[in-house]
Amino acid sequence: MLTTPPPLPSATEADAVAALVKEVRRIELITRGIVRSKAGGEYHSVFKGQGIDFDDFREYQPGDEVRSIDWNVTARQGTPFIRKYVEERELTVYVAVDVSGSTLYGSGDQSMRMLAARVAAAFAFSAIHNQDKCGLVLFSDDVELFLPPAKSRRQVLRMIREILYAPARGQTTRPKSALDLISRHTSRRCLVLLLSDFQFPGLVDSLRTAAVRHDVVAIQLSDPAQEALPMAGRVRLADPETGEEIVVNTHNPRVRARYAELRAAWQTEIDQACTSLAIDKIAVRTDTDFQPALHAFFRKREKRR
Repeated sequence: MLTTPPPLPSATEADAVAALVKEVRRIELITRGIVRSKAGGEYHSVFKGQGIDFDDFREYQPGDEVRSIDWNVTARQGTPFIRKYVEERELTVYVAVDVSGSTLYGSGDQSMRMLAARVAAAFAFSAIHNQDKCGLVLFSDDVELFLPPAKSRRQVLRMIREILYAPARGQTTRPKSALDLISRHTSRRCLVLLLSDFQFPGLVDSLRTAAVRHDVVAIQLSDPAQEALPMAGRVRLADPETGEEIVVNTHNPRVRARYAELRAAWQTEIDQACTSLAIDKIAVRTDTDFQPALHAFFRKREKRR
């Protein structure tokens, strides 16, 4: 979809730093409130540690599972011993955020990147509230930034800051590089939250490997102005990722109908790709509160458990 990003605001360095700090704190207050009110409990009920870890041996007691007996230790000790296990409680969460040119777009008060920062913060604060580690990968056509998982408020604040203001060298989108990096840094199954407008080709190929190894959740960012062409006469549209420009006569009903057709086909492709890979999808928009979409997602996951 062709979009035109708004120009970045000009400010002195001191003003820019002050604005950054103010916005990070504002997002912290909003999202921590969300976590404390409801989302944190929903996150806890849905996302749990993966698998179990061996803890120790102990003597067999009546009522224990016979399958738990360790026959090697039993033979050495001359009396039955069983293996004890504990649930692996800690979950590693990676937030992978698309910072390509198209995510700078926003027709209202916030851009898609701003929306990404808020949604990511809600999940990240839920994660550390649940004693889980959270890491960040920013990507365009390659990895722009990698923050290894950590379990602290400072980590989440750094994540918010980087999502909001980290410059991107690339303008196009290729999530596979970010997902491959995550897989190289963890040998265990983890939760991967992929935030993007999904304006890139080859979605299935990009996500297939990660979806097999990890629990991937696709969070689609969108803006209402992208959903239909306005009746504005002849307008020049620019693609922020490729620089391509095109003049479109938006008064022509055939042009508007073709745009709607192409966008519907593109959305269907995204939905079908997520379904085929068993990936949950959350749709959030820059002009609406994202909380209902998160709550609906948590309820859906809870029912499935």
